[in-house]
Parts: sequence; C-alpha cells; structure tokens
Amino acid sequence: MYAPCVAHIDLGIDEHEFPGISGLMRFRPETAAPLSQLADVLLRGPSTLTRGERELIAAYVSGLNECEFCRDSHSAFAAAQLDDGFPLVEQVRADKDLAPISPKLRSLLDIAAAIQESGRAVSADLVDTARGQGATDLEIHDTVLIAAAFCMFNRYVDGLGTLPAADPAHYLEAARRIVASGYSS
Repeated sequence: MYAPCVAHIDLGIDEHEFPGISGLMRFRPETAAPLSQLADVLLRGPSTLTRGERELIAAYVSGLNECEFCRDSHSAFAAAQLDDGFPLVEQVRADKDLAPISPKLRSLLDIAAAIQESGRAVSADLVDTARGQGATDLEIHDTVLIAAAFCMFNRYVDGLGTLPAADPAHYLEAARRIVASGYSS
C-alpha cells in the first residue's frame, strides 16, 4: 500500500489538518468548485439510488483502487446514510457477494468494478444482469459515472501523494458535514 509522508507538491497548508482531497481543494479552489459540484450531483442529487448507495459505490471503487483517503471517507459518508451503517459498508468492502445488499445493488457494484478495471470491461451481460435485477438505465448510467469519477478522484488524491487522515475521527466529522451540507458548501 502506498503511504506518502508528504504530498508531492507544496500545498501551502498543514496536510494533517487538511488530508487527502481537502488539501488539494484548498490549493486550487478554481478546480475545487467544479469537482465539488460534480460530487454533489452524483452523490446527492435526485436519483432513485439512495445517497448511501451512491456513496457505497464511491467507497467500493476507491477500495478497489486502494485509495485510502477516498475509501475511508466515502465509507464513513455511506455508513452515515445507510440503515446498517459501518457493518454493512465493511461487509460490502470485504465481499460484496456475501453482503446483505439487494441483487440490484450487487449488480451495480459489478458494473462499478468493471469500470475500475477499464471502461471497456463493462459488458452487455453486466448491463443485462443489472436490468434483470431492476436497475434502470439512469441507475446504470449514474453507476458508471460515479465509478469513473471516483477513478479520477482516486488518482488525483494518490497521484499527488496526499496524506490520508491520521485520525479516523476526521472521516466521521467530515461525514456529518457532508450529510448535512454537501460537497459544495
């Protein structure tokens, strides 16, 4: 696992106070605004997938990408918005096929995993399976876009060598803020 001691560039901030993407957003606010808006639309905007389910997709893809900051933060955000909280998130991250989630969500996570591998890894069979489990075209679209966006976010965070939060309580506090106010506030 990748464990930087300091970001690859000077962010001009205390990286322990602003770990992961939060430091990058402070470093370049003009790119932070559209990235935050994208996260708000994908993870909090109108959808037939719950906010918790969409955060779970983000956490799952981030885990596959081994992006510690994004995996842990979006796991906390998902847990705060799912009835079964952290136990469910941990079960999905450990083995989604054994986790107590709907067949539809499981099939959407299969699509998200394919996106993490390569956009071309999404097959007609994966899409047909998701449709067979009740997924709509909009849910399939949004799953693909969430997974693709989180591949980008993960590479942004890890590509610049940012630090994960030193204290797991950071993710819980961020979850309270995100659930209440979103990403753009």
